Amino acid sequence: MSVPHKPPLRVGLAGLGAVGLEVARRLIAGVPGLTLTAVAVRDADKARRALPQLGVIAIKPAIALADDCDVVVECLPPALFRDVAISAIDKGRIFMPLSVAQLLENWDLVERAKTKGARILPPTGALIGLDAVRAAAEGTIHSIRMITRKPPAGLEGAPYLRERNITLAGLTQPLKVFDGTAREGARGFPANVNVAAALSLAGIGPDRTQLEIWADPALTRNTHRIEVDADTARFSMTIEGVPSENPRTGRIVPLSTVAALRALVSELKVGT
Repeated sequence: MSVPHKPPLRVGLAGLGAVGLEVARRLIAGVPGLTLTAVAVRDADKARRALPQLGVIAIKPAIALADDCDVVVECLPPALFRDVAISAIDKGRIFMPLSVAQLLENWDLVERAKTKGARILPPTGALIGLDAVRAAAEGTIHSIRMITRKPPAGLEGAPYLRERNITLAGLTQPLKVFDGTAREGARGFPANVNVAAALSLAGIGPDRTQLEIWADPALTRNTHRIEVDADTARFSMTIEGVPSENPRTGRIVPLSTVAALRALVSELKVGT
């Protein structure tokens, strides 16, 4: 008995920055069951220089990716999030946002996805242990706290710092720059702590998840520690991610994205 052939899942990448470019390279190199169909970039010539293989891949506006892609991966500045999300959701596609903090600010998109038959699937990104958090959330989680420590360059330019005239230049010792909820942190650091938003969605929500952010000049890696107290387990986890060429983003983020895409088509999926 022959096994019916399934066409590959068509992937569209909105953005070819530090994350999108690496995802594109890996998809072009070959991931069974997936094909890179189109990309959206601001500067097509620059993109082709960075990735010559784009010659045979469509380049189109971000809001047009969903026209012929089954999955739209968002790797864009936060201000561009909503239009791309709506275009994918309204066509019933799988929308994979990396700007997870923006999902908290556009929560109506979740209900919109329900009515349109779309799915919103944020990848784990630079975090660790979301499977354990999701499992614990099936019971009762009493508290979750995340402590993020980054080199100062990984936090520079955040709205929260600008609004309070906090400068990190010349910092010689660790400085706690934020202590509050994940929702507040995602709003004040939209390009820096998407991990906190993802953690809150896996667990007890953005208003109960607590977040500390530290600028630490002694660090060369983005460090995230998660502390969870639940009725089924108490656990803590730490990850030290190597920053990419964009200091706000870790090198593991594009690999997490590829792993999430692979899980959509793989016959074997390990983990929750």
